[in-house]
Amino acid sequence: MRAAILWDDRALLDVRDDVAVVGLGARDVRLQVVASGICHTDLSVQNGTIPHARPCVLGHEAAGIVVEVGAGVNDVTPGDHVIVASVPMCGKCADCVAGRPNLCRSVQAPTPRHFAVAGQHVPGVFGSGSFAEEMIVSADAVVPVAADLPLDLACLIGCGVMTGVGAAINSARIAPGSSVVVFGLGGVGMAAIQGARIAGAAEILAVDPQATKHAIARRLGASLAVTPAELADTIRALTGGHGFDYALECVGSGAVIRQAFDATRRGGTTVVVGVGRSDDIVPFSAYELFYSEKLLRGSMYGGANIHRDFDRLVKLWRCGKLDLDTLISRRFSLEEINAAFEVVASGEAIRCVIQLAPAGA
Repeated sequence: MRAAILWDDRALLDVRDDVAVVGLGARDVRLQVVASGICHTDLSVQNGTIPHARPCVLGHEAAGIVVEVGAGVNDVTPGDHVIVASVPMCGKCADCVAGRPNLCRSVQAPTPRHFAVAGQHVPGVFGSGSFAEEMIVSADAVVPVAADLPLDLACLIGCGVMTGVGAAINSARIAPGSSVVVFGLGGVGMAAIQGARIAGAAEILAVDPQATKHAIARRLGASLAVTPAELADTIRALTGGHGFDYALECVGSGAVIRQAFDATRRGGTTVVVGVGRSDDIVPFSAYELFYSEKLLRGSMYGGANIHRDFDRLVKLWRCGKLDLDTLISRRFSLEEINAAFEVVASGEAIRCVIQLAPAGA
């Protein structure tokens, strides 16, 4: 089959047709991958910001069709349409049992090597590897969906949409009538804007240096969109300088986290949604943390319970409250994946999708 292999840091992906998918085990599922979004996390693995074994198959935001199941798999059967969760939940570890399945300890397990190429067994990134025509994932990572849900839209739910909407609803717990500022207008940030709107926020400010994205942010629910240079004046105009009830940082930058914290009112909530570098230190003083009484928290995968929240997101899409189509800036074939990565790296796209099979396959 065809798959895109990353051999070295900062290298172009090598699209090959001699890759095998191997090692279907108990509680595993083999999928035909229909569509896979390109998450900025894939770029972070490619450029070495996020360490991962090399070679590997990138891609983790996917939807497809079940081809085969291993022993002990009863939740899905061949022919089922599924979304792949980039953070699976085992349902048994201490975090899952405590109601925090987005922190499931099975995610920390070694990544299986389910691809074989050039005499090597190769892992898929984060237990997936969706830049391939087929892949094997844990049954814990797949959620069945109705066959009429277009899989090129469904794949977005598996990572970016769940992360952004979940950050607004599950992590921040945005209250109706509140004010919200969202930093970063990639796929996650645009989803966070929609989550804030769905939660009933009265005022949503979007912040991104690329003004070309501002109109789309307003279309998806932002009241106003500005560049970082316009932020200070906007905070004074909208809040009297006091700041917003909630700030969602969807970039993964220490400097932007600091901006988000400063844009949050006293007693408000700042949520770190973007994945940053481990050495990107954010300075806070002990006094300001005491005096401001702001809640600063992370949001891992939008606080998701995938078996609850994926269904909710599909229902919101069906009733027209969640716009998935607008999030897709461009579609590419697998052979065009390096061009797609360039578009994502440029920041001009919201989400790019690799189409590996017809959406109605």
